[in-house]
Amino acid sequence: MNRTELHATTILGLRRNGKAAMGGDGQVTLGTTTVKHRSNKIRRLYGGNVLVGFAGAAADAFSLLDRFEEQLEKHHGQLLRSSVELAKLWRTDKYLRQLEAMLAVVDADNALIVSGTGDVIETDDGIVAIGSGGMYAAAAARMLVKHTDLGAKEIVQEALEAAADICIYTNRNIVIEEL
Repeated sequence: MNRTELHATTILGLRRNGKAAMGGDGQVTLGTTTVKHRSNKIRRLYGGNVLVGFAGAAADAFSLLDRFEEQLEKHHGQLLRSSVELAKLWRTDKYLRQLEAMLAVVDADNALIVSGTGDVIETDDGIVAIGSGGMYAAAAARMLVKHTDLGAKEIVQEALEAAADICIYTNRNIVIEEL
């Protein structure tokens, strides 16, 4: 599997009006079969100040979450520095290089996508999305930001519901965390 083509989830994070929110659907698939409907793919790290969502193989994502949390502690919660260090480690470590997952990370000041190919991407608009329904959710979020006064959490909710209407790997059992 190409790391940039992960399927089977939708994660969306954004910052708006001093708030940050991240949400994900609850569907877990094995091939073309849904095996779980209510999974939580969003985590709070660094004393609740960083939101992380993951797409890809769950065991791989949990390994990366542990390494990312270590980087956050080492760099005193500096999200960008911690993300770059994780990406470097992920790309160069013999074991980590094999992991099939992606992370979306958000704090009060940054929204990033981190991949095992060494990417640390900060979007122009502070909206980050990963997984098979990620681009559907991102498109919906961008229109909601442009044309409504909804808050970050409400935009994440509405955009994930829109993605669930389109992506067969995304359901409406949505978990959202807000900073």
